Amino acid sequence: MESKRLPYRFDRLPVIMPYHRRAANDLRPGDLVYYGPSPEFYGIGEIIKIIESLCTVDFRGTGIYGVHKDVFESRYLIPIHKLNLSHLLTGFR
Repeated sequence: MESKRLPYRFDRLPVIMPYHRRAANDLRPGDLVYYGPSPEFYGIGEIIKIIESLCTVDFRGTGIYGVHKDVFESRYLIPIHKLNLSHLLTGFR
């Protein structure tokens, strides 16, 4: 199987495990996020909908797995704020 080359530098995103204090974030629809433990697997996605602690995220196939939409508990998602990670997102949008 051919390995997929990703256009983004996911290796520069910090790996953050569930239940870590940085995984407890106030998330809102429209926020850009990634799956904390393995950023390269799912890629970077946008939160579409939030119901209680579950978030629907549209990844648009940006990761190795090519996932377009999935549902996660919020403690697994790490937001990408313009202030701290914008230098990693050149070319995303």
